[in-house]
This record gives sequence, structure tokens and C-alpha cells, in this order.
Amino acid sequence: MSPSMAGIAVLVTMLVLLGAGTPIAFALGFVAVAALVLSEGFGAIGGMSETFFAGLANFGMVSVPMFILMGAAVASSPAGKDLYEALDRWLYRVPGGMVMSNIGACGLFAALSGSSPATCAAIGKMGIPEMTSRGYPNSLAAGSIAAGGTLGILIPPSVTMIVYGISTETSIGRLFLAGLVPGLMLVVLFMAWALFDCWRKGIALGDVTRRYSLAERLENLPRVLPFLLIVAAILFVLYGGVATPSEAAGTGALICILLVAIIYRMWRAGPMVAIFRDTIREAVMIMLIIGAAELFAFALSSLYITQTVAGGIAGLEVNRWILLIIIQLFLLVAGFFLPPVAIILMSAPILMPILDSAGFDPYWFAVMLTINMEIGLITPPVGLNLYVINGIAPQITLREILMGSLPFVGMMILGMVLLALFPQIALFLPNLIMGPAL
Repeated sequence: MSPSMAGIAVLVTMLVLLGAGTPIAFALGFVAVAALVLSEGFGAIGGMSETFFAGLANFGMVSVPMFILMGAAVASSPAGKDLYEALDRWLYRVPGGMVMSNIGACGLFAALSGSSPATCAAIGKMGIPEMTSRGYPNSLAAGSIAAGGTLGILIPPSVTMIVYGISTETSIGRLFLAGLVPGLMLVVLFMAWALFDCWRKGIALGDVTRRYSLAERLENLPRVLPFLLIVAAILFVLYGGVATPSEAAGTGALICILLVAIIYRMWRAGPMVAIFRDTIREAVMIMLIIGAAELFAFALSSLYITQTVAGGIAGLEVNRWILLIIIQLFLLVAGFFLPPVAIILMSAPILMPILDSAGFDPYWFAVMLTINMEIGLITPPVGLNLYVINGIAPQITLREILMGSLPFVGMMILGMVLLALFPQIALFLPNLIMGPAL
């Protein structure tokens, strides 16, 4: 069988398995095993376990469950509520200030938790009822939370960036720096749209019926600032070369657990068991996907599918920006069905040689890819954040949530265009702090 026909067979089988509801890790593993056995015989089984575990035998992988543990500790506490209330007390008189407070809270909580669903759930449970009770349209209330939740995979520390760094052998610290300014840029773009949408719908005035004293505005800050300082400290030790990502993640997770226990009095066994249970569940899922993806990539390479696809794309006689658009469209479609971690692991072996030959910076592309993956989180048919919002606010229909999210998708696309026109938005900070990439 030719590599092209083998690639089609692998793709069709994968789509059938995913369409049948097979977990991603098992779908990847089954297709990889079947492809290797059919092409090389049952003798290929002997080396499969070694290939699977080779994908996990990287010290940087230790940071993945540690950052997940850090996020689970924060997500299980009332930290999201405190973040939301702290911002609302400063922005309540700003036109559209309620939406802007929620988007800002999403950005801060995303940096703490690194999880899009957790951000949507934590901020949405409080923010959506508040916004709808004050006259904000259901679509805007739900859409702003759904979009704000996507920031969890871009604003550092980000598990998605860690997986990208390990897959492409690039610096995780530099990736974190590259995602920081674009993440803040998206927060500003989201807020700008919310301000404009409130103005055009006649929701231009802030809440003039309330008054908060300075003491009330500062009331929640002592509970919030320690968590924000943890994120700042993690970034500092990474960029300063003080600690590795794994060491920083482990220390951050321990401190977060201690802060949750002390500040919110969650030292009993029940909450702690729930934190570690959620961490193990998500970490094992990601690790299974990583190991299966390594086996899947090995199978594609053994069948010369990777080389054939890369050669076909590289052989397109098109402008490199047209090539980039083709790649982004491919990733966008993949993001409609698969989570970011799976897409990165599956596509990195194919795309990195192409991007390198086209002269694209891998750190800049990491940010572009991540924003693309964010779009997949709020677009059907999977659109995880849409269903999370629908679960916590069942009175708002999926159609309203989707329609409210689409303008924010437009802001993400605008962000990608700005990054394409001005790559230094992503590269200036890492180049300034860590020097030019070699």
C-alpha cells in the first residue's frame, strides 16, 4: 500500500473511532497498533511499549501533573469568586463594566488554573446570573465567559505550551513569555468588543445605584494577591534560570495547596481528596494521550505517511503566507473535534519541518496555534466551553451561547492577523529577557 493510501486509511479509521465516541488516547493507540501490525507483522508489538513510554520519559513531563494540581487547588476554592468580586468593585461604574469584570476575572483565573473548563465554571457560576439580572443579553453574558475561559491555554503557566515545548524541543520558559503579551492582547480585544456591544445595545451606563468605599474595594485583595504572586514568582524563577519548569510547578502546586488550606480553611480530608482526585484524572488522561500520540507518530513515520504529507505540503508552490493559512485552516478544522494537546502531539512531527523551511519562528507559531485551538473550544461540534456554560446556565440555549461567542472568535482571528503583521507582539518579551533564540 502506498503512503498516500495508508494515510487515507489511517485518517478514515481515526474519524470512525472518534465519531463512535472512543476516547482519544485509545483511538490513537488502536490505529497505531493496527497500522504497525498490518505493515510489519506481529513482531512490531515487541517495541510498542518502549515507544509508548519513550513519549513520557522526559523530565519536563513532571511539570504537567504539577501545574494541573496547582490549577485544581485554585479551582476548588472560592478564589474565582474573590477575583470576580474584586474586579467588579473597581469596574462597576464603567460602561459594560460587568462584562469587563468577568473577562478580566477569566484572564486572571485562567493564569491560576490553566484550565478553560474550570475558568468557565468558576467565573460563570457567579458572573452569568449577575449579568442577566442586570439586563445584559443572555448571548453576551454567556459568550463573554465562554471566550474568556479559552485564555487558560495561552496565558502562562499553560499545560498546552508545556506539551508544545516538549514535542518540538523548544524552551518552555520562552514559550510562556511568548504567550504572555498576546494573552493580555486578547483580554483587551475581548473587553473592547464587550464595551462596543454594550454601547450599541444601549447598555452604556455603569451601575450608578451602588457605592463601594475604598475599604470595600480592597477587602478581597488580601485573599487574591497571594495566588497572583505565585504566578508571578513562577514566571520569575523560570525566566531568571533559578529553577526548571518541573521544580517551579512542584513548588507552585505545594504553595497553592497550603494557601487554599489556610486562606479558605480547606484543610479537611474531603476537599483535599477531591483536589488530588481531579488532578489524577486529568493528568492520567493527558499522559495517556501523550504516550499514544508518540506511538501514533512512530507508526506514521514507519509507514512514510509523515514524510509524504510533509513533502506534499512543502512542495506546494505557494507564498509562505498562503502556506501558513492552509496550515491554520487544517488546525482549525482539527480543533473542532480534538483537544489542543492531541492536535499538538499529532501535528508537530509533520508541521515543524515545513515551518522551519518556510522561515517561521517556532515560538511565534506556538502562539498562533494556541489561539487557533482556543477557537476550537468555543465552536461546534465539540466546543467544550459551550457545553460547560450550558451546564452551569441551562436557561441559556446553546444557540444563544454560540451566537454570543462568535464575535469573540472574530477578536481571536483579529489577534492572529495582528500577530502575523507584527510578530514582535509575541517575540519581543522573550527576546528581551532571554535573548534571541538560537
